Amino acid sequence: MTTKKRGFAQMLWDFFCSLKLSISLLIGLALTSIIGTVIPQAPVPPEYIQSISSAKLQLYDKLGFFDMYHSWWFILLLYLLTVNLVACSIKRLPRVWKIVSEPTLVMDESFEKSLALTHEFKMPGSAAVLKDKLTAFLQGEFAAPVVTEVNGDFHLFAQKSPYCRLGVYVVHLSIIIVFIGALLGSFFGYKAYVNIAEGSSVSAVESRTGQKIDLGFAVRCEKFAVAFYDTGAPREFRSTLTVLEAGKPVPGYENVKVIVNDPLTYKGITFYQSSYGAAGDAVYRFSVANRNGGQPVPVLAHENERVPLPDGSTLLISGVAPEVGADFPGCSGPGAKLEITRPNGEKQYAIVLLNPACRDFDAKRGSDLIFTFDGKDEKFFTGLQVAKDPGVWVVWLGCALMVVGICMAFFMSHKRIWLRVTNGRVTMGGSASKNPAGFELAFNELSGKLAKL
Repeated sequence: MTTKKRGFAQMLWDFFCSLKLSISLLIGLALTSIIGTVIPQAPVPPEYIQSISSAKLQLYDKLGFFDMYHSWWFILLLYLLTVNLVACSIKRLPRVWKIVSEPTLVMDESFEKSLALTHEFKMPGSAAVLKDKLTAFLQGEFAAPVVTEVNGDFHLFAQKSPYCRLGVYVVHLSIIIVFIGALLGSFFGYKAYVNIAEGSSVSAVESRTGQKIDLGFAVRCEKFAVAFYDTGAPREFRSTLTVLEAGKPVPGYENVKVIVNDPLTYKGITFYQSSYGAAGDAVYRFSVANRNGGQPVPVLAHENERVPLPDGSTLLISGVAPEVGADFPGCSGPGAKLEITRPNGEKQYAIVLLNPACRDFDAKRGSDLIFTFDGKDEKFFTGLQVAKDPGVWVVWLGCALMVVGICMAFFMSHKRIWLRVTNGRVTMGGSASKNPAGFELAFNELSGKLAKL
């Protein structure tokens, strides 16, 4: 029974120490990340839901594809990779640490045979004299040596960058720290959305699951501005936000400009510019003039609001069309549908293009009343993505450690030199953990200098 338990435990340990498991888990994480990139994450756009079948929608929802990075199986992959990295480190680190902390100081004949690079010199003088001379040489040309005396012979050992052997374990640690940061953000942070109309404020946001989250402070949208390209596409939208505590602006967080890629962060909560839209209750400014002459009279009107005109008629904006074609070039775009009720009850209808270049469009209608569009006063709302991630600095720490570990593992080499000094003879050996061809050139150069002593 004990043998069976040991056998199962050993199999489980070997499983988690397996390089094949590491590769499989990394491939699995890569594939699932691709899924999370291809399939929209919550909140899922309605147009995407309409584009797939109900069976596929249910399958994706059950598998957690719409919130993939919080799904139980994605987090399980992270846990397994973390255990795999820890197990591999525990298995291999002691041997590497022994090489670093307890280097072989004596190059006897058996150890000499294991080295790929060796060279022997004949040098006159006693071993004690040669030892002092070669100690100064190694200290000047390579690194300060450790001197060991064995049976009247002196063994000199010098090394460079021994701790670079730990680079791979620094990378392992950095990955685990990144995972810890990601889990902290997943369990204790959130991503939410909020719309704030100009002049109004909010103190709570809505998460992707529809949950209301209290911010602990308020954010007010002072102003929203949008600039367009000539094609009509938005070029830049900008929100001016103020943070409020107990109803009062927080110093340093008043009238903060927020644009795409330039967010506002307060108390660990970041507000990103995401979208915008009309907040409603737009005021349209028109001028009405009599075809027979006279000064145009300004008229202000809300949509679906009836307002009086100078001649006793009334005006009603019955709707606004997003695109109205015109019979002459250069005049198209959104247009206001007007219903004019004359004093005798007669109804007339007109379309006024909301395009400053088409001020004379209504004159083609032939009515005695001519309407021109002078502008629109409209409030917007700003759409903000709100994120709180307490693990972000942990992730940055992991990324910094990863850079350090990669540099140690790939761009540094543990170089070692041994010298065995006897009366009239010196044997030199060397090895490097990486780039043996480059180290061989350095070794031959050092042995050439040694031969000239």
